[in-house]
Order: sequence, then C-alpha cells, then structure tokens
Amino acid sequence: MMYPFLTLSDNAEIVHSEMKSDGRVKVYVEKPDDKDFFHNAVCWVPGYQWEDNHGFTEKEIAYYDEVIRSTAHLILEFSQRGGFANASNL
Repeated sequence: MMYPFLTLSDNAEIVHSEMKSDGRVKVYVEKPDDKDFFHNAVCWVPGYQWEDNHGFTEKEIAYYDEVIRSTAHLILEFSQRGGFANASNL
C-alpha cells in the first residue's frame, strides 16, 4: 500500500509505503510532464538509494533527495502508523 505524503510546488507528488520487514520504506516521486506524461523515481529510506529514475534530471533528484532526507523521520513514523491520515487521527 502507498500513502500520500507531500505535494510540492513543482506539482511532484511524494508517496510512501508501509515499513518493510527489513526496516526500509519505499518512497515514490512522480511529477506530471507535458512531453512524457510523468516522470518518476523510487528512493529507499533509510539509506537514500535511488532507483528506477524515469525522466528526472540530476538536479531534480538532488532536490527531491533533500526533501526526503529532511522529512525522513516523518516518513518512517507514518510508514508504521498507516500513513499521515491514520497517524494524525484524521
């Protein structure tokens, strides 16, 4: 299951999975693109290992990496509590 996390000012959406048995969380970034429809990539937290980059530039990945690193504590917490909505009792 993937849980919504953030929508950034460039219209990129960040969602995350539940915490896996190895303690990692899959973070998926997707952004609409007029030419290619969507750009997307996966980052595994902790460890910040990027894979499956389709369309993002190195500069964009660096920006998303910074966003994910600065919010990883929240992603890790929410991944164990059923996403933001469940963690905040919304």
